[in-house]
Amino acid sequence: MADYLPKFDSGKPFTRASSAAIAGGQLVGVSGSGTVAPTTASQASWLGVAAFDVASGDQVTVYTGGVQRLTASGTVTAGDLVVAAAAGQVATVAAVTTPTAADVTSSRAIVGVALTTATTGTLVEVSLLR
Repeated sequence: MADYLPKFDSGKPFTRASSAAIAGGQLVGVSGSGTVAPTTASQASWLGVAAFDVASGDQVTVYTGGVQRLTASGTVTAGDLVVAAAAGQVATVAAVTTPTAADVTSSRAIVGVALTTATTGTLVEVSLLR
């Protein structure tokens, strides 16, 4: 996605080093001390959305709030709660195949609420809950 602009941003963006290649618009999470990478399935330590493409080791700006456009992993319907999925995507809570009880019941695992409907590989607008 190269450069990425949020639909609506009310959070405070911050910058971190990347530990992997990241595409603008991917959901990113903690990957190590002071680093971020695209989220993995069911990752509760998500942080926000990458502002632009970076190579591993480069600095990336992360948007932390507001309404973001994220790539759907599976079908997401407006009103669904979504969680982190592999490759920096989002999926509905029900679609995640390997959640832990702690992640599903913990509010930190929920990325946000889908505001639009999307299918696999298309963009869904999500109101981030952090």
